[in-house]
Amino acid sequence: MIELIIKSMYLMLPAYFANMAPVIMRRCCSFLAKPIDRGRSYKGRPLLGPHKTYRGLFFAVVFGIAVAGIQRYLVRYDYFTSLSLYTYDNWIMFGFLLGLGAIFGDAVKSFFKRRAGIPSGKPFVPFDQLDFVVGSMLFSFVLYVPSLEVIGAIIVSSFMADIIVNHVSFYLGI
Repeated sequence: MIELIIKSMYLMLPAYFANMAPVIMRRCCSFLAKPIDRGRSYKGRPLLGPHKTYRGLFFAVVFGIAVAGIQRYLVRYDYFTSLSLYTYDNWIMFGFLLGLGAIFGDAVKSFFKRRAGIPSGKPFVPFDQLDFVVGSMLFSFVLYVPSLEVIGAIIVSSFMADIIVNHVSFYLGI
């Protein structure tokens, strides 16, 4: 069971880093800090909100590709070969799909969060924890469809890991 969780989380590393990229890069490239929805609203509420920016989109994709590239390099070593559920032969596209899917999932969640009248930054459990996971998995199905067991492990472990990471980030002031 532990091995399945580790392998599942390793598979999703590009998505995890893509999800963190907007926060990590929040002080970089201010010219990209423009809202994707361009301030538009739907039924009196913002489409996505001001925190969904081109900067976040760009760096999510870059981080996804970069992490998949590192995984492609590491797959040469026996330990990482046994850890990998994916071959990384098409690592650029895999990282791109996981990164883009993570941001897309987050944007879809934000759209529905705004419709529900929940302000940006307020909790929306369990969607805050799983939006990027579902989006990245759906996009990555173009190249790789994991077993239901792996999908279940990804969802459960990602939910728990996201809560832990958010708490640690809050206490570190990130």
